[in-house]
Amino acid sequence: MKEQKRINVGIIGQGRSGRNIHGAHLLGDERYRIAAVAEGIEDRRKRAVEEYGCEAYATHGEMLARGGLDLVVNATFSHTHPDISIECLNAGFNVVCEKPMAATLKDADRMIDAARKSGKILAMFQQSRFSPAFQEILRVLQSGVLGRIVQISMASNGFGRRWDWQTLQSRNGGNLMNTGPHSLDQALQLFGDGEPEVRCFMDRANTSGDAEDYVKLILSGPGKPVIDIEISSCCAYPSFGYNIQGTRGGLKGTPERLEWKYFKQEEAPPMKFVDPVSHPDGTPAYCGEKLIWHTGTWAFDAAAAGGGSAYQASAVDLMAARSKPKASSDMYASMAESFYSMLYDTLTTGAPLAITTEQVRRQMAVFEKCRAQAPHIYKKA
Repeated sequence: MKEQKRINVGIIGQGRSGRNIHGAHLLGDERYRIAAVAEGIEDRRKRAVEEYGCEAYATHGEMLARGGLDLVVNATFSHTHPDISIECLNAGFNVVCEKPMAATLKDADRMIDAARKSGKILAMFQQSRFSPAFQEILRVLQSGVLGRIVQISMASNGFGRRWDWQTLQSRNGGNLMNTGPHSLDQALQLFGDGEPEVRCFMDRANTSGDAEDYVKLILSGPGKPVIDIEISSCCAYPSFGYNIQGTRGGLKGTPERLEWKYFKQEEAPPMKFVDPVSHPDGTPAYCGEKLIWHTGTWAFDAAAAGGGSAYQASAVDLMAARSKPKASSDMYASMAESFYSMLYDTLTTGAPLAITTEQVRRQMAVFEKCRAQAPHIYKKA
């Protein structure tokens, strides 16, 4: 039996993303080995050495100079994603870059151009594309049972005050570019080809910084469903999930559970215009009928997600036993598992990326339009 190639990885950054997401997954994934980290905070470097058994460097430049890496994970501050990713690509490394890819089309294009010229892989960590709930939604919509889709609503709402770097425009913080890439990646897949018309409303409610923490984003286009995205930090009655309206039914739910109902056209009585509508006794009436509803449900199954996610289960066991960083939940772990399985195939067999940089680039066009519509927040937009 041919021995499986192991990918040597260097992680830049040991914050919540670099450690709790990428490190948490890669530690137990037998296809990858964390060989090095770069982190400016000494305590985090020491912890990385203890947890991963890797080398640790104060700067990413030092880490790149060591060589021997097949892949670099760029989990740095959002505003540094373009320049550091380009530096890694130019140095001859394949790169996974955290979201957001960039703030502008110009920076996104610089990254895409660097990947093309270097011949290296640039993979954007848009793991929500692999959300089990989203994949189920795609299956339901593609089946056609809901009819033509009229509106798709997506919410990531809660109530919270925040005071970290994700509240600062100077670091590309704010709900639009922090949480927005997850919702927007799914939304653009549902929208399909073409550039959407964008209407965006943003506000600052509870944040300590100068970036927005309330976003209402509406995408529309000829022959397309209206897509309503809401990301709010001032929603005292939280909602998190989907509500889809179609001509023959609808779907609602969360990343953990979905339900949908629909009627079959052949089972519905014909509609014939009547004026006026009356009861049999001639008194005024309102249109009414009893449709035969068909229903479906789906619930997240941790064991089934990501093909059983044996690697991630191993990672969780290892971390629990050795007090290592842990992924936040089985659902998020399954998305990381699916992403890194896809990437492994790309790195070892040349399989195409399921999430391309050109697809992610579309988000930057939406970002620019959103900021231009919020001069009260983004004064230079």
